[in-house]
Amino acid sequence: MLAILGLELGVFLSLIMFVIFMAMILTGYNVAFSFAATAVAFAFIGDLTDTFDPNALNSLPGRWFAALNDQNLLAVPLFVLMGAILERSGLAERLLTAIGMLMGGLRGGVAGAVVIVGTLLAAATGVVAATVIVMGLLSLPAMLRLGYDHKLATGVITASGTLAQLLPPSIVLILLAQQLSVGILNLFAGALLPGLLLAGLYIGYVLIISFARPQVGPAMPLEQRRLAGNPSVSAKLKISAVLSLLVGLTMLLADARTSLVAMVLSFVAIFAILSATKMLAAEVVVSIVPILLLIIGVLTAIFQGVATPSESGAVGVFGALILTGTNWLFDRILHAEGAEHITPRWRLGGAELKQAGQSTANIVVLVLTLLFASTFFSLMFFQLGGSDQTSEWLTSIGGGKFGFVVVSMISLFLLCINLEFIEITFFVVPIFVPAMIELGFSDNDLVWFAVLMAVNLNMAFISPPVGFSLFYLQSVAPNEVETASIHKGAIPFMALQGVALVILAVFPGITFFSIDFFG
Repeated sequence: MLAILGLELGVFLSLIMFVIFMAMILTGYNVAFSFAATAVAFAFIGDLTDTFDPNALNSLPGRWFAALNDQNLLAVPLFVLMGAILERSGLAERLLTAIGMLMGGLRGGVAGAVVIVGTLLAAATGVVAATVIVMGLLSLPAMLRLGYDHKLATGVITASGTLAQLLPPSIVLILLAQQLSVGILNLFAGALLPGLLLAGLYIGYVLIISFARPQVGPAMPLEQRRLAGNPSVSAKLKISAVLSLLVGLTMLLADARTSLVAMVLSFVAIFAILSATKMLAAEVVVSIVPILLLIIGVLTAIFQGVATPSESGAVGVFGALILTGTNWLFDRILHAEGAEHITPRWRLGGAELKQAGQSTANIVVLVLTLLFASTFFSLMFFQLGGSDQTSEWLTSIGGGKFGFVVVSMISLFLLCINLEFIEITFFVVPIFVPAMIELGFSDNDLVWFAVLMAVNLNMAFISPPVGFSLFYLQSVAPNEVETASIHKGAIPFMALQGVALVILAVFPGITFFSIDFFG
């Protein structure tokens, strides 16, 4: 039989190992256990059939150490912790309320605000589950009260929340950089423009469909877009001083002189804006400026070479703690000026910090467990000859690099429907790497491929009926929102993601330009 198939026994065993692994995870077994169990079982089988030398396992500790020695992995817990702190600090709620009021006068404006907030939160947290759940809790009830179509309201939340996989400092990008052996700085830079392109497509869609069909995305009534009161000059001076101080701290990444100039200019600009406006403008300013400064600070530190990604993650955690304090301070200032929509309270107590730490620890343990187990699986797959055979098959596809990309993207989408992104990163990417080396992928080509993977993951994450983002939203959606509405609402946004995937695949220059411009 093997002669008919043209396969050696070791290669045949590696393919059987792959099939058994897929069967185990599709039946609900723990993924890390499935990796390790199949690797151990086929190590014994390979030894019995003389297709595997057990001495090859001596290289396994070295591979583990080399993987853990990658400093970029340290960025994972730090960016996850930053996102967990922001999630519990009340900043997301304030941001969504302010931008929703600002854009609420447009048909579909609140949905557009959800995309903008989702984009900012994605860039600030890098975690899909946190972004989708926070957006679902805060924005879905508000859109339902305005009479939004359930499918549009749920679709825009799942799609914009899933941008956390594409926009830096995405955990997906950090792990892909580690597996593809590409510079994380280039990967972050290459993903920025494609991520913003996707967000732009979402905003364009919700505004166009809301104008064409006013009943699906009605405008917010005027009385709901007003905030009573006008902060005093003293309050405006305090807000301007705090925000300008944050600007100065952020610009210290450049140099002290630039920081001082930016602090003075920002104080003048913010105070001028607040002096000419009332409570709503003050709420918008204190909502948007701190989050933007955090994102700019973290990404600038990385792109300018001031700090490594892991060090920038530490800066992000520190910044998130500072913003929690300033958010509480702004609450007190505006509440004292008659802001009835605010209830000042310290939101990041011991219980919240414990929850943030636990959620971070859960993800870190998951990543490390999968790293150990998948490295064992990859070693066995390589030693049995499966890696060389797969590379040969992939490189024999017609069309060169583009043909390989088309086949790999289709395969990834089908696998992503049932697997989490971490599992895909540790399981599928190592299989593709030898073929990409054989096809002569450059560093920029690898970044382009990684960006396509991230867009593909976005599409799979909202694909009915098993997209993970759909389940995240379903867990917090009001009872009046049917599961079918959540699933149907994702389809138009899947189509937009498909359009973006095709555009980025056909025109890799978009990603290359993003690398050159932001890198």
